Amino acid sequence: MTLSNQSKISRISISISYISNVTLYVAGIAETLLIGGNFPMLKKILGTILCAAMCVAALAGCAGSGKKKVGISMPTKDLQRWNQDGDYMKQKFEAAGYEVDLQYAGNKADTQLSQVENMINSGCKVLVIAAIESSSLGTALDKAAAKKIPVIAYDRLLMDNANVSYYATFDNYKVGTIQGNFVKEKLDLDNAAGPFNIEFTAGDPGDNNAGFFFNGAMDVLKPYIDSGKLVVVSGEKTFEKVATAEWSTANAQSRAENIINANYADKQIDAWLCSNDSTAQGVVNALDSRYNMKDKWPVVTGQDCDIVSVKNMLAGKQTMSVFKDTRTLAERTVTMVNSILKNEKVETNNTYNNNKKEVPSYLCEPVFADINNYKQILIDSGYYKEDQLK
Repeated sequence: MTLSNQSKISRISISISYISNVTLYVAGIAETLLIGGNFPMLKKILGTILCAAMCVAALAGCAGSGKKKVGISMPTKDLQRWNQDGDYMKQKFEAAGYEVDLQYAGNKADTQLSQVENMINSGCKVLVIAAIESSSLGTALDKAAAKKIPVIAYDRLLMDNANVSYYATFDNYKVGTIQGNFVKEKLDLDNAAGPFNIEFTAGDPGDNNAGFFFNGAMDVLKPYIDSGKLVVVSGEKTFEKVATAEWSTANAQSRAENIINANYADKQIDAWLCSNDSTAQGVVNALDSRYNMKDKWPVVTGQDCDIVSVKNMLAGKQTMSVFKDTRTLAERTVTMVNSILKNEKVETNNTYNNNKKEVPSYLCEPVFADINNYKQILIDSGYYKEDQLK
């Protein structure tokens, strides 16, 4: 629904409501004057007026509820990117004429389940869900299906349930390949003699995307690990070993400190591949106790271009961050919802298997930002103001 159409509905609603109020007011006066009198014809007229007033009042109520409601379930406010995603989607949906129920679940799967069920019961026509745990919302998805409410998985694929209508995300495997290729080029792995020491910090095992990020990076770098040009001194090379619960900065820092203390007393760390910025910030905190800027600082990757990490890039402590422009993803999601509610074909460009079905998906393209291009990517595009990065 466009803003102009919504505005027309609002004006019609106001007009009907006004007529209704006037009609009821006149009818009320007439009834007062006629109490106790014997005016059968006038009483019939009065009855007709009151009936008409009730119909008009009911019509006013219907016109006033013209907005369709969209439920948006976000994982947490603790990470900058989810605040941005939620706020931007809310703005875009409201500008398109929808009522929005935006909820954050504090990274608690049971809270998110309860919130989504409340959205279903409160009349939401479409649900947009960024899941905390990819398989934790099955009962809610079943309830949504029973009420014929479409569900869009947002950035994180909802797993193990057939009642997922669409998936809107970035190419998450490509995020990992961007990070892996960045390390490959920075260390000049195809030409330099090496060997180079590298460590890995991946994301939350409950987040389906975390595996895509890790696998994309590992597929680029594994040939160099196998050849001995890259050495994982800690020996921790599998996703299960390098995963970070809840993408926690504190957890990433604690693990990185343990790895440094146990393995790098007399060795240089050349690269630390981190799947996102919150884990990269933990690794940088750990590296701060080992290195200063006079030393050869390791290549450190990230994702999301959080303000803290961009500041670390400017300070030379984080080398890059994959930029997933949440504005692009939010706009794509609004477009998908519009198509769904208008019974139009929803544009997709890929599919993802969630173990129950091939979910029609739209993948947006990620890029990376570093010290050389951050102004163009982040400032010139209006994503941040320069003062925010000081």
